[in-house]
Amino acid sequence: MKESLIITGCFVAGVLLGRFFEVPELFTEGEVALYVLYVLMFLVGVSIGRDREILKALRQQNLKIVLVPLATISGTFLGTALISGVMQGRSLTDCLAVGAGFGYYSLSSVFITQYKGAELGTIALVSNVLRELTALLAAPWLVRYFGRLAPIAVGGATSMDTTLPVITRYSGKEFVVVAMVHGMTVDFCVPFLVTFLCTI
Repeated sequence: MKESLIITGCFVAGVLLGRFFEVPELFTEGEVALYVLYVLMFLVGVSIGRDREILKALRQQNLKIVLVPLATISGTFLGTALISGVMQGRSLTDCLAVGAGFGYYSLSSVFITQYKGAELGTIALVSNVLRELTALLAAPWLVRYFGRLAPIAVGGATSMDTTLPVITRYSGKEFVVVAMVHGMTVDFCVPFLVTFLCTI
């Protein structure tokens, strides 16, 4: 939770800085953000590749484990499609692109800003930060009313990292592997789904 609050604070500080001070163009160009994104993707790949436990756990699991990320992706798209019906000035594909971030705000917001502009990119950032915060803060309630898979689904791509401690605490240690496989699968889908939805 501390990390999410720091990231939210950085975002708010950036908005205030951009609003009240003259910021050099270097920091507002999309190309710089794109290079930062490349580095981020490389580091995510390194962290997954070096974690022997994830690969070992994957080999021991049944194929049914794949149904959890598929349900998360389908449910997210269904929810965003329904919301798009009441959103004025935003197309179905815009809403689906925001939903396709699955909580991975740093990645999806950069892609959406590149393809669709800063306004939708900001909506994606806030939406996906709120998704992660919901998983962190509402995990006990989610488990109580919707079952032990609920915090994993709400956490989306973050279920393998920032929301994993909360998932472990409230869903149980037996769901750690499910959460990690879920997070890794959804995480992998984000760049492909977001860019696809932004370009159609």
